[in-house]
Amino acid sequence: MQKKYLFATTAAIVVLVAGAWTYKVYAERNNGVAAIVNGEQITVAEVKAAYEQTPQLAAQGVKFEDFYGHAVDVMVNSKLALQAATKANVQATPEYQEQLANLQDELARQVYIEQQVEARVTPEDVKKVYDEYLQSFKGQKEIKAKHILVEDEALAKDIIKQLDNKSATFVDLALKYSKDQPDLPYFTAEMMVPEFSAAAFAMEKGTYSKEPVKTEFGYHVILIEDVRETKPLTLEEVEPQIKANLSQQVVEQIVQELNSNAEVEKFDLEGKKIEGNLAPIPAAPQAPQSAEKTPAAK
Repeated sequence: MQKKYLFATTAAIVVLVAGAWTYKVYAERNNGVAAIVNGEQITVAEVKAAYEQTPQLAAQGVKFEDFYGHAVDVMVNSKLALQAATKANVQATPEYQEQLANLQDELARQVYIEQQVEARVTPEDVKKVYDEYLQSFKGQKEIKAKHILVEDEALAKDIIKQLDNKSATFVDLALKYSKDQPDLPYFTAEMMVPEFSAAAFAMEKGTYSKEPVKTEFGYHVILIEDVRETKPLTLEEVEPQIKANLSQQVVEQIVQELNSNAEVEKFDLEGKKIEGNLAPIPAAPQAPQSAEKTPAAK
C-alpha cells in the first residue's frame, strides 16, 4: 500500500552476567585454546573477538556458541593458508610487495580522513543540526488503517453491507476477500494514491468507509484504526544519519582544502595540459525499472 518506500531490567542484567560467565568457562577450558595448527595456537579469545566485531550476528539471534564451530574452521583454514604462504616466501615476491604498498597507502589515506572527520564532527555540531531539525519540523496527520481490496464494486458494497449488519468482522472479511494484505502501517496523505488518501483522511477513528473507494487497483473498504500527529524523531534515532551527513561534508571540505593548498598539473591522453577538473566518468546505462505499484501506493 505504501510507497516503495536503558532501561536495564534485572533480567537483562542476569543475561549479561550469564553471558560473561559462559564465555569465562569456555576460555578456561583447554587453557583457552580453540585450535592448534602446526604448532600455532588459535585462542577462544580470538574467536570471541571476531564474533564481537560482527554485531549483526547477535542482532540476528546468532549466539556465540553457534558461531564458534564454523568460525574455528574458517580461522584454521586461514592459518593454514598463511603458513603455506610464509613457507613459500610469498612476502618476498614483487606481487606481495606491490599489493602491500597499495594497502599501506590506502590505510594511510583512510586513517587520515577518519582522524580529520572525528576531529571536525563534534557533538556540538550534531546537536546544532538536530536543533535546526526540531525548529523546522512540522507535524502531519497520519493514519493507521486496515483495508479490504477487491476487483468488483458490487462485492465491495456487499462487504460494507455485512459490516453494517455485523454479520462478520472486518478482519474475517479481509481474510476472505482482500487481494492485498489488510494491515497498513501509519501513513501520511502523500504516501497513498489521491483517491485513497482523500477518503481515509475524511474519516474518523473507528469508522469504516460507507461506500467503496475506487482507485487504479480496484475497490477498497477502509477501516480507520488510529489518527495521530507525526512527532519529530529523537536525537538518538537521527544521530547516525546526522553524523553521516556531516562526515560527508567534512570529507568534501578536506578534498577542497588539499587541492587548494597544492600545486597540481593534469594532462590529457595527448599530453596537453588540462585546466580545471577532469570530466566526470559517464554513468553506466541503467536497466529499466519496473513500473509496478503496490495497491494504493503512489
